[in-house]
Amino acid sequence: MNVSTVSDSVSLSTPVGADAGLTPQQLAAKYGLEVSGKRPGLIQYVKQLWQRRHFIVAFATARLVAQYTTAKLGQVWQVLTPLLNCAVFYLVFGVILKSRESVPVYIAWLCVGVFVFQFSQSAIQSGTRSISDNLGLIRALHFPRASMPVAFTVIQLQQLLISMVVLVAIVLLSGITPGPTWLLIIPALLLQCGFNTGLALVMARVGSKASDISQLMPFILRTWMYVSGVMYSVQAQISSYPPFVRTITELNPASVYMDLMRYAFMPDSFNPKMYPGGYDAAGNAQPHWLTLPNHVWMIAVAWAVFAFVLGFVFFWKAEEEYGRG
Repeated sequence: MNVSTVSDSVSLSTPVGADAGLTPQQLAAKYGLEVSGKRPGLIQYVKQLWQRRHFIVAFATARLVAQYTTAKLGQVWQVLTPLLNCAVFYLVFGVILKSRESVPVYIAWLCVGVFVFQFSQSAIQSGTRSISDNLGLIRALHFPRASMPVAFTVIQLQQLLISMVVLVAIVLLSGITPGPTWLLIIPALLLQCGFNTGLALVMARVGSKASDISQLMPFILRTWMYVSGVMYSVQAQISSYPPFVRTITELNPASVYMDLMRYAFMPDSFNPKMYPGGYDAAGNAQPHWLTLPNHVWMIAVAWAVFAFVLGFVFFWKAEEEYGRG
């Protein structure tokens, strides 16, 4: 009986007739079978992700609405959290350390920096956990896994847009009049969104393999915040440092995107001492539209393109591995 059972099982698993002698790979190729969850080509993957754009937006909106449902103040926390951070930073850096004396309209300047940096900080943090915290959805449904970190970046963008209402009010109450440079807010925000999405994709893959990285990220991001000039002018502090240190500081993407937004909101109050380009050869302050060098925009574009392309390809390379194991 045992011999018969073994023989039967072998006969069922061995190709017979025209398929005799074919390997499993050859059989799959012959009948058009594919590996479940096989990674598509890069172009095809982009098309699949674009087809899921409505799902991404709907998922992001639903998560944003549900995020504060258990809190008594509800959606108010989307605005209240960055405002409380601004209040703490103003007390410590503005009042105690007197940073407000070296920066015009310090409150508005500080709030723009806090809101902009928190956009990147939250996108990276949520991107790190986007795969590991949604394994149930990933294992149950078939869709491009990049939808998850992209959706969480959309959530942070939605939060920032809601908070912008309060930010604009703060800027106006600081005595700043809206001008043509306010139109620069849109391209600056789009560039930062591309940069954030790229980093979120990178960290999503890393976080899916090493969940402990999510515990380390707050310390890394906090250090990044302190060296990026969210609460004080970094350029003023390192004016006596070696040139390579100043160059690294100018290339810091967080500082670049904050400077773009600060210049867009308050060009007349943008401190020319923060950049060498703010003065001419005779030491005279240049007009406000020259206080932000053109290379800052080029750096912002370079960071956005580099981070997005690198992050997307890096994440796509491991598409077959998400949700396995």
